[in-house]
Amino acid sequence: MKISMVSEHASPLAALGGIDAGGQNVHVASLSAALARRGHHVTVYTRRDAEDLAARVRVAPCLEVVHVEAGPPRHVPKDELLPFIGELADGIARDWEKRPPEVVHGHFWMSGLASLDASRQLAHGGHRIPVVQTFHALGTVKRRHQGNADTSPPERRWLEPSVGRSADRVIATCSDEVFELKAMGVAPERISIAPCGVDLRLFSGTGARSPRNRGHRILSVGRLVPRKGVEIVIRSLPALRDEGFDDVELLIVGGAGDAAATETDAEARRLLAVAAELGVREQVTFLGQVPRNAMPGIFLSADAVVCTPWYEPFGIVPLEAMASGIPVVAAAVGGLRDTVVNQVTGLLVPPQDPAATAAALARLLADPGLGRQLGRAGQQRARARYSWDRVAAETEHAYRETLRTSARHSGRAARGQFQRVEGAAL
Repeated sequence: MKISMVSEHASPLAALGGIDAGGQNVHVASLSAALARRGHHVTVYTRRDAEDLAARVRVAPCLEVVHVEAGPPRHVPKDELLPFIGELADGIARDWEKRPPEVVHGHFWMSGLASLDASRQLAHGGHRIPVVQTFHALGTVKRRHQGNADTSPPERRWLEPSVGRSADRVIATCSDEVFELKAMGVAPERISIAPCGVDLRLFSGTGARSPRNRGHRILSVGRLVPRKGVEIVIRSLPALRDEGFDDVELLIVGGAGDAAATETDAEARRLLAVAAELGVREQVTFLGQVPRNAMPGIFLSADAVVCTPWYEPFGIVPLEAMASGIPVVAAAVGGLRDTVVNQVTGLLVPPQDPAATAAALARLLADPGLGRQLGRAGQQRARARYSWDRVAAETEHAYRETLRTSARHSGRAARGQFQRVEGAAL
């Protein structure tokens, strides 16, 4: 099968953990590679965000990345990319004239716009290239939790639901997302579920452990933005101290640079101020961005990995911890309720609840045997359910169902007639 992936801001070649880089980059890269291993020919289209990028990069025999000219060849925050999506669609459509795919898979709502627009441009006789969509995050959920702090363009309110209703199929990453999609007007029969996966070769639970600075270590991994809930973990430290666990290090991995760069990061400074106010500043260490191959040893050095976001469309970090055999304390939100089985592979706590987070951590620190038990069960679950090869097989099944449905309705007019406004596919 010839498959086109569209990922406008999240290149599979991008460094992980920086600005606007993270879980989606991992997802697109790993899913594409797994599909290529299954014999499919995969081309990933992403926006050129640096002048020195090659037009085409061959990653594997059946996998390449194409950098499309769309806006300035530099980093642009994803919430400012909408005016360039029309150019992205045009570049994709031009490339498709030489090598059209059988199916296109958009990642994130703006990639869905570009996918639908490019597909429409090559439509013949009312039939276009079928479009599959994965949102990774939904604007409705983001607005619900962030309110006025949501930096999405206002057009997202009506464009994102239009993408969902116009795509031939939407692949949700968790059961919670299915309910949100139905509320957006996406027909249930056009929704499939395929979760994110984890690299089981990298996160195998074996290898050297990174050294600790204290007797206990709890680990937080992710971008330094308020919604990731790192502050909740910091606020749990005084309660842990009151329970007798004062020799605890909170190691925070993530940000836009190395450990030194976090000193100038506004969110890192805010979090350090919170820690100082609570009297736990000396227990908090910011490691900054680290090479991906260093992460297995960091996971193995932790007594527990804590993931307490306000909301989370899926969350790859808990999977990486589980695959490493490390117990997870996670907020019971979004996709975390699918991946973490409470009392079996980890402990779920109410969202934005430092006291409950501290109680769960204290339970694990007081009972290392329980931590090992949860870690073993998590590792078994990760290996059985979340390998990228299994996720690729489930995604492939969704593609084939989409193609069958498209063939049955090849005579109908293409859904989703987008107008082009100010350079964007709208």
